[in-house]
Amino acid sequence: MTEVIMPKMGDGMEEGTLLEWLKKDGDKVKSGEVIGTIQTDKATIELESPGSGTLTGFLLKDGETIPVGRPIAAILKDGEALPSTWGGKETTAVSNGSASHVEVAQAVEASQPVAAVEAPTATTEERIKASPLAKKIAAEKGVDLSSVQGTGPGGRIVEKDVVSAVQPAPAAPKAAPAIVQVTATEADTVVQLNRLRQITAKRTLESKQQVPHFYVTVEVDVEKIIALRAMFEEEESGKVSINDFVVKACALALRDMPEVNAVFQGTTVLQYGAVHVGIAVAIPDGLTVPVIKNAQSMSLRQLSVRAKELAKKAKENKLNLDELSGSTFSISNMGMLDVDNFIAIVNQPNSAILAIASVRKKVVATDDDQVEIRSRMNITCSFDHRVVDGAIGAKFINVVKAYLENPTLLLQ
Repeated sequence: MTEVIMPKMGDGMEEGTLLEWLKKDGDKVKSGEVIGTIQTDKATIELESPGSGTLTGFLLKDGETIPVGRPIAAILKDGEALPSTWGGKETTAVSNGSASHVEVAQAVEASQPVAAVEAPTATTEERIKASPLAKKIAAEKGVDLSSVQGTGPGGRIVEKDVVSAVQPAPAAPKAAPAIVQVTATEADTVVQLNRLRQITAKRTLESKQQVPHFYVTVEVDVEKIIALRAMFEEEESGKVSINDFVVKACALALRDMPEVNAVFQGTTVLQYGAVHVGIAVAIPDGLTVPVIKNAQSMSLRQLSVRAKELAKKAKENKLNLDELSGSTFSISNMGMLDVDNFIAIVNQPNSAILAIASVRKKVVATDDDQVEIRSRMNITCSFDHRVVDGAIGAKFINVVKAYLENPTLLLQ
């Protein structure tokens, strides 16, 4: 039997919503075949079959939400049947042709009998499915396995389940701020949040509550970047955006300063060996953050091409798991929206995010006290103070600025 689980399709993703099953209970499927669609915290993604056989044992209906890693269906080979504990409930295995597995699960949930299904007569000791190591730890710690919820295949109790049972319960989280309910009038419009916007609201609230943010802003002269962009277009090598230069500058700055390319882990800080840059992309349903992997090793042209590919796939809801996960740093660009300055919320588990504002023509005093009109833009970096101190944050954003104001360094 092969389990179909709710996949983890992005950093910080804790749960997913099944939008639609594209196959019916009992359909034959092949490995890699699309069997449904999932709404994650970042995008709508196709759910592929992890194996070949008969798709059955649905544990989730369209529109329902479940934590990542939990089984939502099963794929059986010829002659196989669902285990008696499928879905974490005690049921009798049902072979093909008997009452459907969906009916079994629903009936157990409602404590109702199902035709052709009889309750097992095994003792409680025999019914409990647990690994040998889990049983050994339970015996040593005096844990009653019948009170432990298994997270292994088919609800099997594994080592971590028993360890969790003996650890003290975490302190109760602080109550979420109350949401003020306002009575709508006939002139008002109530807009139902889609799943992506609901998750975005949850994630941004958690980030602001859990991450001690601080912000550093610098003004960057982009005259040389504008000149280089014109050269790219004259050579017919395609357009390179200011955003592409910023991605490259950040990738090199993160390579130079690994203390920013890091994540807080309680009593330690993990500094990543590679730079994976998340690029915020606005889509009709909300916001998604595809990731450019190993950006520190890519040329400016390669970064530009990859960024365009990911943005296109994001808007078409065609991003895959690898393209949505693993970012070590993020960039959000509002330059095209005519803004002087803005600050972004740290995209956990990253320790920093860079916000790009619009390019402005400004009157600037030169080093020799002359006056010139120059193209300038503000960039603001939001940092996690648990990982990055103020002086390090200021140094980092000035390293980014130095690369942007000397863009030939970005062509190497």
